[in-house]
Amino acid sequence: MRIELRVCQHCLDGDHGNERRTALLNDMVDCAERIKEYKEVIDLDAVHIRKVRDDEPGKPAALPVVSATIQNDQVVLNDTQLVAEGQDGNMLVYTSPDDVLTVLAGNLDEISKAVTDDVTIDLSPVGAEIVSQADLGANRDRDPDR
Repeated sequence: MRIELRVCQHCLDGDHGNERRTALLNDMVDCAERIKEYKEVIDLDAVHIRKVRDDEPGKPAALPVVSATIQNDQVVLNDTQLVAEGQDGNMLVYTSPDDVLTVLAGNLDEISKAVTDDVTIDLSPVGAEIVSQADLGANRDRDPDR
């Protein structure tokens, strides 16, 4: 199993002026880097982090998937995506920054259950709010209908 996080380097650096997006992208990269350190704990073969710039081809680092949307009648490649390849070769693609962060935080949650090390990441306030709303396991045992 492999995952690849792809983010816009300019957004990551804050060059595009969207503070919320910059905070989320930094949270994503921090999570992916921590997952990379502990990848064997959750049976990941590889974790790739691709920072894309305008002046270079935006091809993936390892997993051959590029998602796109249509904006103003034109196809636009998504500069932020998380691709997860399963053992069966199927790939899941997440393009919503909130979803990407939730998936990465879920992986960290699984790692934290298997190691004694502190693997938590200091998330931005917006990232922390997204993850807290995701209910990654803290309250699942309390509601028998889930």
